[in-house]
Amino acid sequence: MAVCLPQANIDTDQLIPARFMSVPRAQGYGRFLLHDMRREEAGDLKADFPLNAQDGMSVLIAGRNFGSGSSREAAVYALVDSGIRAVFAPSFGDIFASNAVNNGLLPAQIDEATYETLSQTLERRPQTITIDLGARSLQLGSVGARFSIDDSWALKLINGWDDIDLTRHHRAAIAAFKNTRYQTTAWAWPNGAD
Repeated sequence: MAVCLPQANIDTDQLIPARFMSVPRAQGYGRFLLHDMRREEAGDLKADFPLNAQDGMSVLIAGRNFGSGSSREAAVYALVDSGIRAVFAPSFGDIFASNAVNNGLLPAQIDEATYETLSQTLERRPQTITIDLGARSLQLGSVGARFSIDDSWALKLINGWDDIDLTRHHRAAIAAFKNTRYQTTAWAWPNGAD
């Protein structure tokens, strides 16, 4: 299910306020996601806040500059621990997007017109969304759209890889480079090195 958070500049401190980061990750950060935005002062959930509308939300449509601010990886943990698997926005904080991919969360970039269309489609209620990461496309009701993501990030997400796996994927090219380099600059290698 997809839900829209029609706001720009959601930063990492809003995603998870610093005061909750002393909680061990093993206890989960999902309950702290957007804590101060989702709750009344007394701690009750706001009935009209989009993420409080229904359980089972796994896709978030958000405004530009999502995840800006500090390099707080816990912001991604809060999203993932609450069940969010993809965020679509016109732009992301660079460090947030990298942390997202490294934790299995899709940071899919959409243009402003697509954001407006998706947010209007979700205005009435959350809806089912289908994502095809390989084709870089989504389907939300009758609305189809394209998104972008770096090819290496998509490869990591599709395969469940980390950076080491991505490097191993290129091992034949690395071995060929090493062999060519050894043959052309043997003088630069220590004696006995292969």
